[in-house]
Amino acid sequence: MKIYQLRQEQFLPISLDKAWNFFSTPKNLEKITPEDMSFQILSDLGDGKAYAGQIINYKVSPFKGVKMRWTTEICHCEDRKYFVDEQRFGPYSFWHHKHFFNEVEGGVKMIDIVDYALPLGILGQLAHTIFVRKKLVGIFEYRFQILEKKFSQ
Repeated sequence: MKIYQLRQEQFLPISLDKAWNFFSTPKNLEKITPEDMSFQILSDLGDGKAYAGQIINYKVSPFKGVKMRWTTEICHCEDRKYFVDEQRFGPYSFWHHKHFFNEVEGGVKMIDIVDYALPLGILGQLAHTIFVRKKLVGIFEYRFQILEKKFSQ
């Protein structure tokens, strides 16, 4: 199984508390996911914060006309420092997404690191080359832009 990695860093001119409050609230994920993905959280989360052991169920449409369920678990969480979500059921053979928050002068540096693998062996590798990586990069670029608009005002 080939494991790929996607990494993104972003500076936001906000306090660590404000960053943590936004990003550790799972329902905010809908706000930073491209609309064409028809992302929908199925779990009843209320306004609660992410916690280790939390299971979150979603519906997502990664490509027009393709709908699927996705289940992740928040497997690690340290207040105001980081949290990690892992796929339990969904489109990937492996999905491990680390979210780090570092207080820096003038704001917060956020680092996302996603390690992931696709099913179907060589067909999955081909799909990665043709469209999967491009789609993931596009999702993170969208998030980057949305967060710039939201927090740089």
